[in-house]
Amino acid sequence: MRRCPLTYEPLGGGERGAYSGPGLRRLSRRLERLEDLPFSARELRREAMARAAKMSIQGVQPKLSARLAVSKGRFEIVDRGGVFILKPQNGAYPNLPENEDLTMRLAGLVGIETPLHGLVYARDGSLAYFVRRFDRLSRKGKLAVEDFAQLGGRTRATKYDASMEQVVAIIDRFATFPMVEHFELFLRTIFCWLTGNEDMHLKNFSLITRAGKVTLAPAYDLVNTSIVLDEPREEMALPLRGKKTRLRREDLLDYFGRERLGLPAAALDAALERLSAGASGWEELIERSFLPASLQRDYLALVRERRSRLGL
Repeated sequence: MRRCPLTYEPLGGGERGAYSGPGLRRLSRRLERLEDLPFSARELRREAMARAAKMSIQGVQPKLSARLAVSKGRFEIVDRGGVFILKPQNGAYPNLPENEDLTMRLAGLVGIETPLHGLVYARDGSLAYFVRRFDRLSRKGKLAVEDFAQLGGRTRATKYDASMEQVVAIIDRFATFPMVEHFELFLRTIFCWLTGNEDMHLKNFSLITRAGKVTLAPAYDLVNTSIVLDEPREEMALPLRGKKTRLRREDLLDYFGRERLGLPAAALDAALERLSAGASGWEELIERSFLPASLQRDYLALVRERRSRLGL
């Protein structure tokens, strides 16, 4: 059955192309069609390498800056001024675009704020991941965003040299209403642990200033790394209570949530209720995702084991 990579819904018999009408309207109410990217996955990676020095976005995954040309029905790759980031297939790790898009959708189900994102076909039929930049108001307007490596005096090379306790300290120092962000950090931390994301280093947390208020930025770079790595050894990138693995309910809820973040019982219950209610739809979404069946099974098995360990 053909499905739209923008919505995961089946394509109707009368719909032309690879995308549904509702999917196209998620990108723009004026978008009537969306062309494939005019590059193969390999060519996109080459483009990313060639343009890396000209772009403000960096990281391990190959990335390209792009804008959506609505009248032409296509994404156009640009060196500057793009409002979207494109991530093609990674030569070393299979199906990362499908993985990231799915994980971001799972986050949305539990009420974590995420930017507009989705999957788009490349010329060779492979899928690339796109996400709208949340630090751009328009082609000319920008919002102030700083990641926790910058705020904590770390560099890209030392982004793992910290702890979750230090993440909390950065929020306490810079956020407008730290206790509000404590709740959000707790929700995101538990979500990332449940979905096998053991690469949430300092550069994957950011603060954003909107309307004069400093808060956690929308979530980004959410990937189930545990099903990608051959032998994952850790459960978290930054230690919690001095541990990166074999985390228990007592570590996550009693120590991190109650003791370190200072969340009252009512707030902890509300967070767990959101996670439980949202996670009830995870399995169906994973099975509708564009991950191959083998990775779907791995994803489902990990989520079930983590939910059981947490008692969720």
